[in-house]
Amino acid sequence: MNKKFWYLTKVSLRKKVKSKWFVITNIILAVAIILLLNINSLVTFFGGDFDSKTNIIVIDNNTNSYSLLKQNLESYASSLNDEEDLRISVTESNESLETLEEDLKDDEILIELNSSEDEYLTAEVVSNEKIDTLTYQVISQGLNSTKTSIGMAVNNIDPNVLNNISSPVSITRVALNEENSVDENMGLIMSSVFPTIILPFFMLTMILIQMVGGEICEEKTTRSMEIIISNVSPKQHLMSKILASNIFVILQGVLLVVYTVIGFLISTNMLSNGLALPSDVTSIFDSLVAAGFIEKLVYVIPLTLILIVLSFLAYSIVAGILASMTVNMEDFSQLQTPLVFISLGGYYLAMMAGMFNGSILIRILSYVPFLSSFVSPSLYMMGEIGLVDIIISIVVLILFIYLILHFGIRVYKVGILNYSNEKVWSKFFKAFKSKDV
Repeated sequence: MNKKFWYLTKVSLRKKVKSKWFVITNIILAVAIILLLNINSLVTFFGGDFDSKTNIIVIDNNTNSYSLLKQNLESYASSLNDEEDLRISVTESNESLETLEEDLKDDEILIELNSSEDEYLTAEVVSNEKIDTLTYQVISQGLNSTKTSIGMAVNNIDPNVLNNISSPVSITRVALNEENSVDENMGLIMSSVFPTIILPFFMLTMILIQMVGGEICEEKTTRSMEIIISNVSPKQHLMSKILASNIFVILQGVLLVVYTVIGFLISTNMLSNGLALPSDVTSIFDSLVAAGFIEKLVYVIPLTLILIVLSFLAYSIVAGILASMTVNMEDFSQLQTPLVFISLGGYYLAMMAGMFNGSILIRILSYVPFLSSFVSPSLYMMGEIGLVDIIISIVVLILFIYLILHFGIRVYKVGILNYSNEKVWSKFFKAFKSKDV
């Protein structure tokens, strides 16, 4: 590669990095990501009530179950929240329900308890507005437990016998094929969490396709392409665009990771409290370790990064070759549509990978270029494929890149200075058949 190539690469990269669009977009992304990761603090700052308590007022109409209900409500609430952040308070009132309804506040909930011969206990729950799901769950479980306790006392049922009957069955899980076995819950985790993680990769792929094609189309439209090609070869021109665009996209990806880490550090108060992780984060991490999730990540992260970089190269090469056959952005918009749909298909396949349990089709699709970077890591985390399969996907992707670069240069060389109004695909196939390389 000569000095002209590196100069062209630097100019293309500098044009992207030093643009106002890049600066403004990253400021918006940084603010948006940090705010999303600190949404609780944000809502509280603007008058939200994440930390406010819900006052539950109990009216006990001769059921003598207030103390038991209070104990059950606080027990369920503490199991869903930290003890220090109990978000409900339970008090008893001797006033009638009608009287309390007149001055009922938005953060108050009334529960009227009544005796019943058949059901042992009935309750009426009154509030000004809709009760949030978590609080209503606590109220419902508390009332059900109180009713059960009253029913056992009336019928002289031993609580230990009832507990043994109603407790979940003890299951001993044995997987004969330990090599590819995985926790059954991992499928649900990977079909929901992993697609969220690879969403930035999908977005960066779309930016890469548009960036490579848009820059080439712009140079053809302004006729500056003729001057550039007179100084560098078509191959060097294409490679400079690919290299500059990939460096830019990787840089943008690193910045997204930095914004996420900063937002996470702020949300967990690690910047002020040292490097100690919060107890809930530590608990989740321990669960992931126990499920073998972290052990798999040690292998899948570097292989996934390799797949992502190779996929960036493949997408950018194809986008550049297709853009060389166009004379305006409208033509390129039509040509890039298949690439967009392929990338979107890979994203949805990764999202629905858990539905293809044991399917040969999804295993084959994990080898397909453009799709492998989405599908292979997800399948590996769920135990559907092994490390060998990911390595095969990498090898296939490398061979694909070599082939499209080898044959695509022929199309690029012919099409880069072709300004005819002939149909794009016709020009593409004519250039592909051309012997002028």
